[in-house]
Amino acid sequence: MKVPEGHIEVHHGTLVVMVPRSIFKKGTGIIVPERAAPFKEMIRNRYPWLTENSVDVLLERASKEMSQILDEETSGRSAARYLDDEGKTETAIKHLKSILEQNPDDSDSWYMLGELLCKIGLADEGYEAFSKGRKKF
Repeated sequence: MKVPEGHIEVHHGTLVVMVPRSIFKKGTGIIVPERAAPFKEMIRNRYPWLTENSVDVLLERASKEMSQILDEETSGRSAARYLDDEGKTETAIKHLKSILEQNPDDSDSWYMLGELLCKIGLADEGYEAFSKGRKKF
């Protein structure tokens, strides 16, 4: 089955559910409860045999799946952005550096690395990363 645009495919046992990307905080795998509520209600109505716990497990899987998809779509930058949002900027920098070791031509990752380096006060290194990103562009 083809996944409709704006959705991700999540498996829960033999059940396959198309989860709308709109229930997630933009650019993350974090589920926004207010956005997820109508989706959860629809799932409970469509599959009344699912317990509340089963629906929660389904959403946990959706969260993990969305994080993996975003990481693939952004060459790992979404994980770095999440780490930075959680206050783990130095870990995000290490993550970006490992990405750039594998793909040194990724100008978007160079730019993000530059932003994070400047954020922690390493402006010279940040500007160097920006420069490398421009050269790859």
